[in-house]
Amino acid sequence: MERSIATGVACGIAAGALWGAVFIAPELTPGFSALELSAGRYFAYGVIALLLALPRWRTITGGLARGDWITLAWLGLTGNIVYYIFLAMAVRLAGAAPASFIVGLLPVVITIIGSRERGAVRLSALAPSLGLAVIGVGLIAAPALHQDAGADWRDQAMGLACAFGALASWAVFAVGNTRAMARLPHMSSNDWSLLFGIVSGAEALLLAIPAFALAPIQHDNWQHGDWTRFAAVSGSVAIMSSVIGNAFWNGASRRLPMTLSGQMVIFETLFALFYSFAWDWRWPRLTEVLAIAALIAAVSWCARLHHGAQPAGHMPAD
Repeated sequence: MERSIATGVACGIAAGALWGAVFIAPELTPGFSALELSAGRYFAYGVIALLLALPRWRTITGGLARGDWITLAWLGLTGNIVYYIFLAMAVRLAGAAPASFIVGLLPVVITIIGSRERGAVRLSALAPSLGLAVIGVGLIAAPALHQDAGADWRDQAMGLACAFGALASWAVFAVGNTRAMARLPHMSSNDWSLLFGIVSGAEALLLAIPAFALAPIQHDNWQHGDWTRFAAVSGSVAIMSSVIGNAFWNGASRRLPMTLSGQMVIFETLFALFYSFAWDWRWPRLTEVLAIAALIAAVSWCARLHHGAQPAGHMPAD
């Protein structure tokens, strides 16, 4: 059991390291919007996942019922398409800082939901860890909050509503994904990630139409390699963050109680910070050092509470 917890935490860290790279993608493709990047990433995810799954298609899909495909479809919508639409609108209307703070509360929300599962660690015991997570996220967002203070209050309100929509959407995905895998013990984490990618790729076509048709910039300058760079970044992010990163996340979700797997989302924030420091060639500021310390302490505290805890794959599904 202890080895399962340790392996699950390692999978969560690996997923966070790969997911954090997504935040560098906009820097590499400055002419493309967040919606265009999302459509490109998930379409590439679908194509790559399909190519990887085709040689074993009958083996992978043999035990799936119609309801499992429906589950994959709504998981793809809530965890990818709807989440990124809400997130992009939140950043545009309310600013990056308020949006990142609200969405950064994901580990807290998922952990609170997980505390309601049978046999889970009590919420009162998790409170210090959750408090440290909130402090860490707040320290990250606080320095930039004043920059958005002059925005129109209606845009701010709509942006905050979209941020809460993104928070709710991904929380629903995280809980639903954990319970879906608990119902399919014969399905490996990697195979579930491939099927998830195939469905997400098909859904990304729906996002691609408005994303590119309503793009503020028309990308017709081939000599500067705009589309080549976009394809390369989309493909790289799809392989690293989606195919491999999601497989690691599924591995963490299968091995860890939801009260601990929720805290693993913190590593996405931590690695995104580390990558941004490297990209900007700077050391973290004092508030960022304190934020990192608070987030690491939150995960460590939570992990210590779960020694000998029941893994997620053994939790009863509703």
